Amino acid sequence: MSFTGKSTFDAGADLPELMEDVADIIGIISPHETPLLDHLGSPKRSAHSTIHEWIEDSLLPNTDTLNQSSFTPDPQNATALTVVNGSLFQPGDQVRPGTSAEIFLVTAVSGNTLTVIRGYGSTTKATLTNGIALTIFGNAALEGDAAPAARFSSRARRQNYTQIFTASVNVSGSMQAARAHGIADEVDFQKQERLRELLRDLENCVINGTAPASNPQGSSTVRRTMNGLGKLIQTNIFQPDSGGIPAGGGAGSDERTEPVLNAALRKIWEQSSARVDTIVCGGLQKRRINQFISSSRRFAPGDSAFRDQVSVYESDFGIARVILSRWVPPDRLLLLDSSRIEVLPLSGRSFGFKPLAATGDSTAGQLIGEYTLECRNENAHGILKNLSVS
Repeated sequence: MSFTGKSTFDAGADLPELMEDVADIIGIISPHETPLLDHLGSPKRSAHSTIHEWIEDSLLPNTDTLNQSSFTPDPQNATALTVVNGSLFQPGDQVRPGTSAEIFLVTAVSGNTLTVIRGYGSTTKATLTNGIALTIFGNAALEGDAAPAARFSSRARRQNYTQIFTASVNVSGSMQAARAHGIADEVDFQKQERLRELLRDLENCVINGTAPASNPQGSSTVRRTMNGLGKLIQTNIFQPDSGGIPAGGGAGSDERTEPVLNAALRKIWEQSSARVDTIVCGGLQKRRINQFISSSRRFAPGDSAFRDQVSVYESDFGIARVILSRWVPPDRLLLLDSSRIEVLPLSGRSFGFKPLAATGDSTAGQLIGEYTLECRNENAHGILKNLSVS
């Protein structure tokens, strides 16, 4: 469904009586002017406050880290292990250290100290080191045992702010009456032009917007602005040749962008188990994605069309549609799970046209709308930055 600027659940709430609905115009414009908004589609609900909040929850982690530099009697036989978060473990847990073949069984937990059986099930004991990752496979309960203590994760409250987008229309009586080539009504034409600009600005703010550092809720002297995707995504920010991401390609080696992209998708999947389904990029990085298939492109003698476009990127970690948006910085890619992103109008404040009182021989009005971005589970998304722009 294309972006209409309204909420599908309640039609964006009824506009005030003096406001003219412009959703039909938006539906025509959005596929061409705002490709990301059109891909995301209309939200299922509206925001109900200028400070928009949502609740996020997560599963209990099943990974932790060993926090121990000395082992008694040695790293292969130590049975008292100190971890970072002992609350994640309980007696009966089967745990694998790192990528080794060993499984050890937790028999007791005291604070952050685990008592374990090493080499459980005749597995080969590993040499433990400080900082090694520990993966909990699962818990084995005793037959007839009492229920274990309840465990739960804490929900988190996230927020963003609404931003007002507005533009004025003013057409003199003479201009409205005069005949213009290709234009039946000058006021309607000006509405469409200003609306195109507001939609362009909305998509730009969804990608790049930033809220004020202080007093972000706005005031009579502070303008209220929304945080965009570049500001809300904090966990998965990658760059080539860093954090397990291979070095990117410079001039003459653009094919190196594919290993970089695939490594970033793997990192997001490992960190959150999410599957990225949308890649948003500018023109330069889109050309590099197209070059992924350059070496394997084949043409038959009768082919009359040359196709050089990758619109869907399918990897081991998901199938992602590639969206071209001119507002993404040229050195980066946005890696998004679109099911967790919505652009919401404030209830009763989707884009509309409000006629203003005439002060003379003219027709005046104001296009106005108020929107915010909801980006749930920011660790399910990622940003790949510092790509070559030469």
